[in-house]
Amino acid sequence: MQTSVTFKNIDSSDHLKSFLQDKLNRLDKLLDNPAEANVVLSVEKFRHIAEISLIGDRLNIVGKEETNDMYSAIDMVLDKLETQLKKNKQKMKKKRSVSRKKNKGFDTPPDMPYLEEDIPRQIKVRNIEYKPMDVEEAIMQMDLVDDHFFVFTNARTDRVNVLYRRSDGDYGLIQPSRI
Repeated sequence: MQTSVTFKNIDSSDHLKSFLQDKLNRLDKLLDNPAEANVVLSVEKFRHIAEISLIGDRLNIVGKEETNDMYSAIDMVLDKLETQLKKNKQKMKKKRSVSRKKNKGFDTPPDMPYLEEDIPRQIKVRNIEYKPMDVEEAIMQMDLVDDHFFVFTNARTDRVNVLYRRSDGDYGLIQPSRI
């Protein structure tokens, strides 16, 4: 991680810089891409202020903390940045997983929002051979197969029809019509 440290109203110290660098290396493990850290350490009367901004690829996190001791201010601001980084990482993972679910080849209409309940279901494909027959013969075939639907070509109209079993035990017939 590339780090720049600025001191305001305080003498620069190598020990403080090395302490800060060690702590920032701990945050470097949480980052996916290289980032730049701008650190401003300042003293105003009795307040020690540590301000750190992390700037990276799609990342801009700023933390500021003030206490009576510079080392504790650095520790506290780094803890804040660590929690912000973890939240940001979780948010990105969630966005990626939703976008992956969304782009699996199932497009949602633009007026309907994508809901997590709308996860695509497995579709079982079954190829059938259908032959021309009358509706009565299709009913007999459907009783033999014990399916809910039966697809056949109507011998009278020479069109594909669908015969289905209704919940009351009767049959229904779907016939295409010309517009």
